[in-house]
Amino acid sequence: MSDKTPEKEPVVKKNFIHQIIEEELKEGKNDGRVHTRFPPEPNGYLHIGHAKSICLNFGTAQKYNGLTNLRFDDTNPSKEETEYVESIKADVHWLGFDWGDREFYASDYFDQLFEFAVKLIREGKAYVDDQDAETISSQKGTPTRPGTESPFRNRIPDENLDLFMRMKAGEFKEGEHVLRAKIDMASPNMHMRDPIIYRVMHAPHHRTGNKWCVYPMYDFAHGQSDYWEGITHSICTLEFEVHRPLYNWFIDQLKDGEYRPRQVEFARLNLTYTVMSKRKLLELVKDKHVNGWDDPRMPTISGLRRRGYTPESIRNFAERIGVTKVDGMIDVALLEHSVREDLNKRAQRVMGVLNPLKVVITNYPEGQVEMMSAINNPEDPEAGRRDVPFTKEIYIERDDFMEDPPRKFFRMAPGREVRLRYAYYVTCTDVVKDENGEITELHCNYDPETKGGNSADGRKVKATMHWVSATENVEAEVRLYDRLFLDEDPLGHKERDFKEFMNPDSLTILDKCYIEPFVKQAKPLDSFQFERLGYFNVDLDSSDEKLVFNRTAQLRDDWAKFKGK
Repeated sequence: MSDKTPEKEPVVKKNFIHQIIEEELKEGKNDGRVHTRFPPEPNGYLHIGHAKSICLNFGTAQKYNGLTNLRFDDTNPSKEETEYVESIKADVHWLGFDWGDREFYASDYFDQLFEFAVKLIREGKAYVDDQDAETISSQKGTPTRPGTESPFRNRIPDENLDLFMRMKAGEFKEGEHVLRAKIDMASPNMHMRDPIIYRVMHAPHHRTGNKWCVYPMYDFAHGQSDYWEGITHSICTLEFEVHRPLYNWFIDQLKDGEYRPRQVEFARLNLTYTVMSKRKLLELVKDKHVNGWDDPRMPTISGLRRRGYTPESIRNFAERIGVTKVDGMIDVALLEHSVREDLNKRAQRVMGVLNPLKVVITNYPEGQVEMMSAINNPEDPEAGRRDVPFTKEIYIERDDFMEDPPRKFFRMAPGREVRLRYAYYVTCTDVVKDENGEITELHCNYDPETKGGNSADGRKVKATMHWVSATENVEAEVRLYDRLFLDEDPLGHKERDFKEFMNPDSLTILDKCYIEPFVKQAKPLDSFQFERLGYFNVDLDSSDEKLVFNRTAQLRDDWAKFKGK
């Protein structure tokens, strides 16, 4: 996948944020500039909700010939790791976007933020509070009842400055002192009631090492970073709407001209049968309910990539769901539909048998290998054809045979003629069983006049079945993934642990599957449609000795069915 932003069609449709921007462009605001940013915290892997934000921020800048910064909000060293930084950069690039030379970190501004805090202290707009977090919280009041002022609120600036410098020097334990902005304890907005802007943390930072013993809070660092970078539109999710007055208050204390970034909020992505909390996802990883952040059952971008999702399918999904100001729940079937739709156009077709049952074609020449011509992708006229080896012994899906079938079962049964895709008509003549009565093998006759799967005399059959040669094939492990949770909203049951709703059948491993030889040269993350079975891709665990496939999606499309397509 290219590092460049896609050039074909805009990644996002026009929405209320674009309407705001277009009005400002007409007014000549910001000298006609559009400059957005994507500001992830490096404390976990990005998920599909972040993908929506990435597409919105980078896509909006693309639409208006603007710029997008990648800025890591690394203000909490106790939870941050370089591993997360690298994974985030890889995910943004994989989705098709690039930030050029505009890679920033909140830690780039630690010195400036500290000096800004000193400025607020000297102006009497910030003070050091000696109370613990629980006491400060209890004094906050409620949305309808004013808060109680801290007994340290009216300390003189010199005393506050001395204490703040000692906090920076590491003289105090974590929790002993905090620096608070001095705003309004009676404000109806709880975030304006003297928010904490610095806290003591004795933790090494992944970029600044042990230089700092005090670290800024997100609300204090974010807006100022936007201001110093010249951001025009700080696009964030709805939970930050109540933070906007504080965002603006800090910038009012900092700015020295007309320019100011504008915070605009949109509804975050909520997806059925999915957990979108990084804290909950980290819990799943640490407690080994999944096999790491890139487990294909995870809604992380790396998990979706490993499962076989394409960047195009995720960008198309983000465009489909749109951008609104109202929270809602998106059906995960729409995400699954997006990847099916994309893979249907691009995935190489092959035949594979996951639950094999051997078939011996008794009247076929011993030792003969015949090449059958197969279509690579009926949706792509340029994809061409391939040769599939046909032999005396083949495998079919065990589910494609019934010894005593019901009336509407049209696949293989004793005495019934069926079509082997691209090959011949065959008729089952005998069923071989072991001492326990289990079917171990079928015997069939083939009609040599039906090569290619067509009858010269015009007779029709009701079933066309996929197959794989029993001697000319690739043996593989196949991992069948299903949704990780059985409940539409696993976090919607406050009295219960969300892990109670995990799907015990979210992963099934089949270790002896047979795929046609075409896949021998397949590389990790290559995608295929196994005919009649679904979309699969080559897993990162694959090696020269053994191919491993993940099921990306089944062929059945619940969303398309729901929409009446």
